[in-house]
Amino acid sequence: MTKLRLLLESEAAKRNNATEVNEERLDPIIVARESKDPTISLLCALFAYGNVTAIVRFLRSLDFSLLDAPEDQIRSTLASHYYRFQNSEDIIQLFIALRRLKQEASLESLFMQEYGREQSVLEGIGSVIKKIEAINPYASRGYRFLLSSPPEPSRPNGHSPLKRWNMYLRWMVRKDSIDFGLWEGVKKSDLIIPLDTHTFTVAGKLKLLKRKQYDLKSALLLTERLKAFDPDDPVRYDFALYRIGQEGKTFSNK
Repeated sequence: MTKLRLLLESEAAKRNNATEVNEERLDPIIVARESKDPTISLLCALFAYGNVTAIVRFLRSLDFSLLDAPEDQIRSTLASHYYRFQNSEDIIQLFIALRRLKQEASLESLFMQEYGREQSVLEGIGSVIKKIEAINPYASRGYRFLLSSPPEPSRPNGHSPLKRWNMYLRWMVRKDSIDFGLWEGVKKSDLIIPLDTHTFTVAGKLKLLKRKQYDLKSALLLTERLKAFDPDDPVRYDFALYRIGQEGKTFSNK
């Protein structure tokens, strides 16, 4: 077993325990797993950018029961909420869109409709984004940033890495001490690494990724590289790579 593989296996095993995420070692999943609800988890994932303490503080300020409340109650309750690039109207409109979506279909069924054709998670993500846009045709810069643009699987160069959507799928599909897999029918081998800046930097330093562009193409390349170590579940290394970067650890791959 190579030095790099030993490192990845060791770090993944060390992070896979119930105490890895706590009040001193925060991650947005700490809020999502309180309910283990797919819609609440999607909200947690979509707002998972920026400082992790600020993310968790904001998520805990939200009343997730509003997802089942009348739309006028959503408007009045969230009138003073905002988070970084999202103003109160952006947040209100997302809650309204997800509320309407819940009344029509589950996120899992929407995802599976397209994923099931060719086992493409990008097609599945795209179908969910398009449905959210269709069910509530609201637009703003902050809202677009939150949802991301639907990916074109044949054109990953330059597209956002879809970190928050891929992280959401990791939570939904995988099941271990960190992730709480709720969905069946999606192969772990089809998942894509949730490439954030920490993971991107660490992957470069470990020579897992040579590409310098931070985009969807790099996420796909890194995922393929990790399949050399675990073809059935390459994304199981994601949380370890993220923590290594977050903690500022240094390793060499020589």
